[in-house]
Amino acid sequence: MVKLVANLSMLFTESPLHERFALAAKAGFKAVEVWFPYEYPVDVIAHELNTHDLTLMGINTPAGEIAHGEWGLSALPGREEEARKAIDLALSYARSLNCPAVHVMAGVTHGLDKSQCANTFIDNVRYAANQAKKYGITILLEGLAPATRPGYLFSSQYHALEYIQKVGRDNVLLQFDVFHAQQVDGNLTHLIHELKEYIGHVQIASVPERHEPIDGEVDYTWIFSTLEKINYTGYVAAEYNPRGETVTGLEWARQWLNK
Repeated sequence: MVKLVANLSMLFTESPLHERFALAAKAGFKAVEVWFPYEYPVDVIAHELNTHDLTLMGINTPAGEIAHGEWGLSALPGREEEARKAIDLALSYARSLNCPAVHVMAGVTHGLDKSQCANTFIDNVRYAANQAKKYGITILLEGLAPATRPGYLFSSQYHALEYIQKVGRDNVLLQFDVFHAQQVDGNLTHLIHELKEYIGHVQIASVPERHEPIDGEVDYTWIFSTLEKINYTGYVAAEYNPRGETVTGLEWARQWLNK
């Protein structure tokens, strides 16, 4: 059975972040994820989760200076100290909020030495994995399509797999975002079967519009059945830009939210 997660950084954005937890619970979600919860103290997020009986399934490491085009720090040579502080902060939030996974963001590396960036990323992910292991937290890596995040260190799911294997830690898995995977790799059925042992989390949206997963290039009825066939038991996150008001657009999810 599909277990849905509401990505509160993209859904219910009609309201401030701290109000979205209540809206997600009212809509029927039992779990949420947030890109960057760091604008609020841990106790504020904890209060919202506890009040609305929600589980926080995932967060990202801080992105850096988003206004300046940054989208992660862990692959940026010369900024290792800053990257590890970001990792420590994310793990601190995850531990305090009983969040089982942290996505370590590599960063936009266009114009930098590719080999140096790769080595920097591997070292920082190993650091993250070693620290996370103490608390039973999984580290996730995600390839981002160039159309969405130009210049990101890696875009293919196969490149993500290469980093996972080079890091060599058993608590580092793949954040399989179907939206990005379809644009870069395609052949989704084969891809899911080939990567099944590494998939730690799944995210969905329509392709190429990144709206509700009800049209476009990807048949999500088929994707969900494929996930069942590989015995995927994790969560599936609704990570998309609603076409209109969030709740109105959740009609596609009723069959799972009402169970």
